[in-house]
Amino acid sequence: MTGTVGRRRQAGAKSITASQRGAAARDRSRRRSRGEIEELPSGSLRVKVYAGIDPVTKKRHYLCETVPAGPSARREAERVRTRFLAQVDERRNPRTRATVNQLLDRYLDVLDVDVSTRQGYVRKIDRHIRPLLGSTAVGKLNTEILESFYAVLRRCREHCNGRRYVEHRKPGEHVCTSVCRQHQCRGLADSTVRQIHWIISGALDAAVRWKWISVSPASQARKPAVPRANPRPPSALEAAQLVTEAWKDPDWGAYVWLAMTSGARRGELCAVRWSDIDLSAGVLVLRRALYVDELGELREKDTKTHQQRRIALDDETVAVLRDHMDRCRKRMSALELPWSDDAYVFSPSLDGRPLVPDTATQRFSRMAARLGLDYTLHSLRHYSATELIAAGVDVRTVAGRLGHAGGGATTLRVYAAWVAEADQRAATALSARMPPRPRAAS
Repeated sequence: MTGTVGRRRQAGAKSITASQRGAAARDRSRRRSRGEIEELPSGSLRVKVYAGIDPVTKKRHYLCETVPAGPSARREAERVRTRFLAQVDERRNPRTRATVNQLLDRYLDVLDVDVSTRQGYVRKIDRHIRPLLGSTAVGKLNTEILESFYAVLRRCREHCNGRRYVEHRKPGEHVCTSVCRQHQCRGLADSTVRQIHWIISGALDAAVRWKWISVSPASQARKPAVPRANPRPPSALEAAQLVTEAWKDPDWGAYVWLAMTSGARRGELCAVRWSDIDLSAGVLVLRRALYVDELGELREKDTKTHQQRRIALDDETVAVLRDHMDRCRKRMSALELPWSDDAYVFSPSLDGRPLVPDTATQRFSRMAARLGLDYTLHSLRHYSATELIAAGVDVRTVAGRLGHAGGGATTLRVYAAWVAEADQRAATALSARMPPRPRAAS
């Protein structure tokens, strides 16, 4: 009897050992398979699949996902592991844990654009993209997140999320005035949201080229439509009012007059030196433009198209510039300062500093407001273009004076209404030269 019990105990021990060996073998099989499924103390399962070396941190990169505990958790974890393996094999997985902030930093390092364009990029990135998307992993950025982000920008430029607060006129302790008022939501213009979209799209396209991600989610995100160009130049009567008001200060009047007749950009006019003007030939050469850098310093750069252009001046504009030169010479002579042809044409001080573009814009806006008009300095550029087109000047010539690239494509797109008007006059003029049509027989 004792021997029988012993043999049964020995057989049970052998069966237990065999089951343990089977479980150990299965564990070894799972460990040998690609990826692993780890059970957490909470009962959830964490799926982990090796996905290469992170190009940013240079560390091993893993795709991870946690499956909640449940009766079907094991099957769901296997599906997740299969999906991860397929992404790795097809190179569709994100290759890095880098955030949007890290991507933007890297993108700005290699970005090759004009300095003023770069400043605009940095302002929009710091003001809108970093606060809302900066901490998001690039691999987790999808189309839904981008479209929600654009919706927030269209709803409120301060990203207030509906909270109420007071917008103070300045930071720190101060006595509040009527300028400090309750916040009212004002969304960004569609054109600004579209610019932000193209910044994000450019960064994500770079991430695709660098193999950080396989597909850019910005390519499928719905962005605002291209805003329809609708320039609003002053009428001839309003332009005359503006020039008359500007002539109360002869130097300022000369600047406004040249802006109106040349159609040049504000930074280009502020950068004009006397050596750029040939009064005998009636030619103005625009070689450079002024801008304010990140440190608030005034700098020179190339024109927007990186090409200089020559603008013909009419006799009256030449006379305006001659009078302005005589005034400048007399001031320099009275102070016994030497005259230099390399001096700026529009300088508010005798130390040679040029007129700051932002200062010119603010002064013009205040002047227009005194007259009850709602125009900016850029409106004079629209005025110059529309008057030339209405006078029958061909679009390529107008584009050349304004500095529009593309052989007039931009000019035609922005000022299509005035081109159509000139075309209608051309049709009327052609009809007047046609022979009389024969009368129908009665």
